[in-house]
Amino acid sequence: MDIGIVSYGAYIPRYRIVPEEIGKVWGADGEAMSRGLFILSKTVPGPDEDVITIAVEAARSMMRRCDVSPKEIGAIYVGSESHPYAVKPTGTVVAEALEVSPSLTVADFEFACKAGTAAIQTCMGMVGSGMVKYGVAIGADTSQGAPGDALEYSASAGGAAYLIGSKDIIARINRTISYTTDTPDFWRREGQEYPSHGGRFTGEPAYFKHITEASRRLLEEMGTTPSDYDYAIFHQPNGKFPTRVAKQLGFTSEQVEVGLLTPYIGNTYSGAVPLGLAAVLDIAKPGQRIFAVAYGSGAGSDAFDITVTDKIEDLRRDAAPSVREMVERKKFLDYATYAKYKGKIKLKEATE
Repeated sequence: MDIGIVSYGAYIPRYRIVPEEIGKVWGADGEAMSRGLFILSKTVPGPDEDVITIAVEAARSMMRRCDVSPKEIGAIYVGSESHPYAVKPTGTVVAEALEVSPSLTVADFEFACKAGTAAIQTCMGMVGSGMVKYGVAIGADTSQGAPGDALEYSASAGGAAYLIGSKDIIARINRTISYTTDTPDFWRREGQEYPSHGGRFTGEPAYFKHITEASRRLLEEMGTTPSDYDYAIFHQPNGKFPTRVAKQLGFTSEQVEVGLLTPYIGNTYSGAVPLGLAAVLDIAKPGQRIFAVAYGSGAGSDAFDITVTDKIEDLRRDAAPSVREMVERKKFLDYATYAKYKGKIKLKEATE
C-alpha cells in the first residue's frame, strides 16, 4: 500500500524581531550573533497565538486544499515542546475546530524538535494497518529562550499540518527510518520556564551525529545518492547547521535552498522540518524527489524519502497562503513589545 501526504498546510506568525534588537538590550553584539547563527530575524507569536492556534490555522489550510471530509479523519497527533497545557491535549481542540467526528484517537507528542515528524510516522502506521483512513500530523511550537541566552536569538514560532492517507496522495513516502540515542544536549524539567542546553555539545555529538547517521542509513536502504533528490530539508536550529550537514552528506546548496527558512523566521523547533517540507511542496512538480531529516534533542532523527506524484497538480495549493507568502508577511517589534508578547514581563500581584 502506498502511503503519503494527501494535503498540507502551514502557519507562520507575522510578528518579527531582529537579533540586533535583542543584543541591544543585553549588551551583546546582535549583528555578530546574526552572522554567527545566520539568522536575520525570527517570528514572534502574538498575544493571542499559541501552539493550539498555530496548529488550528495550519490544519484548516490543509483541509482547504483538498476534498477530504473531516469526518474521515481517524487520528490527530500534535507534536510540540510548548503545548499550552501540561495536562490537557492540544489535539482535542484541533479536532473540534476541524469538526472531526469524536470517533478518533488523539494524542500530543513530544520529542523536542522532531515531535512533528514522529507524528507523521505514527499516522503512517495507523493508515497502513487499516485502523484509520486518514491521520493528521502537526508539528508546531512557540519555542522558549531565556532572556539574554543564545536561544533567545533563534527560538521562534510556527508550524505545519499534514494529512496522511493512502488515496489521492500528492507525495508518496517511500521509506522512513529513525536513529535514536540518549544524548542529553537540550532539556527542560517540569516546572522550568526556559530550557537548558549543552552549548557546543549540541553540535557534534548531537545534531550532526544523528542527522548524518539517519541520512546515511536511509540512502543505503534506498540505494540512492544525494544527486537522486531534487530537494533536501534538514532540521534547522540556525541557518548554518543545515547547510553544513548538507555539504558533509554531499547535497548542494541549491537542493537545500527552498526548504531553508530559519534565516528568515528563526528556529520553529517541531515546526522546522514540517515547514521546510511545506515550502518545497508549494512549488514541487510531479516526479520530483525529496530528502527530509528532522532532529530532536535528547536525541534522535527521523529521515524520509519522498516522491511527488501527479496528484499534486490536482491539489488546490492556492487555496491557502504559501510558506513564502507568510515569510514575507511581517511586522517588526521592539524588544519591549516582544518581551510582552512572549510573557517575559511578569505582572506582580497586588498585595495589601
